[in-house]
Amino acid sequence: MGRGTDQRTRYGRRRARAALAALTAAVLGVGLAGCDAVDGDSPAPSGSSSKPTRTAPAWDTSPASVAAVGDSITRGFDACAVLSDCPEVSWATGSSAKVDSLAVRLLGKADAAEHSWNYAVTGARMADLTAQVTRAAKREPELVAVMAGANDACRSTTSAMTPVAEFRAQFEEAMATLRKKLPKAQVYVSSIPDLKRLWSQGRTNPLGKQVWKLGICPSMLGDADSLDSAATLRRNTVRDRVEDYNEVLREVCAKDRRCRTDDGAVHEFRFGTDQLSHWDWFHPSVDGQARLAEIAHRAVTAKSP
Repeated sequence: MGRGTDQRTRYGRRRARAALAALTAAVLGVGLAGCDAVDGDSPAPSGSSSKPTRTAPAWDTSPASVAAVGDSITRGFDACAVLSDCPEVSWATGSSAKVDSLAVRLLGKADAAEHSWNYAVTGARMADLTAQVTRAAKREPELVAVMAGANDACRSTTSAMTPVAEFRAQFEEAMATLRKKLPKAQVYVSSIPDLKRLWSQGRTNPLGKQVWKLGICPSMLGDADSLDSAATLRRNTVRDRVEDYNEVLREVCAKDRRCRTDDGAVHEFRFGTDQLSHWDWFHPSVDGQARLAEIAHRAVTAKSP
């Protein structure tokens, strides 16, 4: 006891104070970390380069403007007159009350007239999508509606169809361009219709088959009445290529948190004669355009994909 005891007592007190200080620092550290985890607006520690972030919703079901890109389907080709565009009945941006387009459903008729734009081009292929997106981006739309790829399969021969790898690279380029120019825009991607089903429906109409001879989708519609093995193989090759393209659209879109597809709904839709143009019996009619608008609206306004 005595001097040795006092030294041990003081040493014990120093250890206790050190332990208390360490415990206090640990508690404060956990508390600060917890605040940062709960409140994204908490200030960063002094000297830190990190910035507070606020996560925006990945998908807004009511965008305020719409731009459409793609091919003849989005231009309403052959829906109103033979071999002519009819954008007023476009599923994406048309003004026709018979279609009730995606833009009208989302924005209302008056706002759709001022805040929707159609940059699709009849005959366009996936290679043309980047240029369309670039033009559309100047409008700064909140939603970009895409339907492209049918013309990559509708070629003069099956060997002329766009290879799947090229199709993927072209779509990735278009999406990268869109994302660079419109980092917050949402994208709706329609699947490509089942072209073989369109052939099977339209081949029963003599007028339609005469229009097909003018050069509409020869890889699928050429020699429309032939059912021999060569014709069957040709049509099945086109059908399979479309399925491959649709898989590419799904995979590329899935990598972007602000992109949605229709989950194959357009490809699976069973177009009947009422939904086909009464001039070429291949492109969607006004009623077919309305069905496409329904599918798109359902996908865009779904709470989750």
